[in-house]
Amino acid sequence: MPEKLTPEERDALLPALGAAGWGADPEQDALRKIWKFRNFSQAWAFLSRVALLAEKRNHHPDWRNVYNVVDLRLTTHDAGGLTKLDTDMAAVIDKYAGDAEVQRDQAEEIRCLCQERHAGTTKGG
Repeated sequence: MPEKLTPEERDALLPALGAAGWGADPEQDALRKIWKFRNFSQAWAFLSRVALLAEKRNHHPDWRNVYNVVDLRLTTHDAGGLTKLDTDMAAVIDKYAGDAEVQRDQAEEIRCLCQERHAGTTKGG
C-alpha cells in the first residue's frame, strides 16, 4: 500500500503543483484542479486520456464534468490522503489539458460555458 506524503515530500512536491493550478481540497487530503475547455468535445477528450492513464496506473481520480468544465481531485483512498501516486499523476494529467483555462480560485462558483452564455443573454448580451 502506498504511504502518505511526509511533510518533507509535501514541501518538495506541492509548490510546483500549486504553481500549475493544483490546490488543496479542504474536505479531504487531496489535490484539486478545475479546467475550462473551449467546448464539450475537448473536455471529453481530456477525460478519455485521463481515464486511460488511470486504468494503466490503477489509480482513479474523482471528477465532475459539466459541459466544458472538468473538476478533478486526486487522493489515494486506501492510504487516507495524498501519496506520490497523486503528485505523479497530477504532473502527467497537466500535459493532457493543452491550453485549457485553469480556474485557480477554487472557492469561486464553477460556471460552464452554457451557463455563461445563458447569463449573457439574460443580461442584455
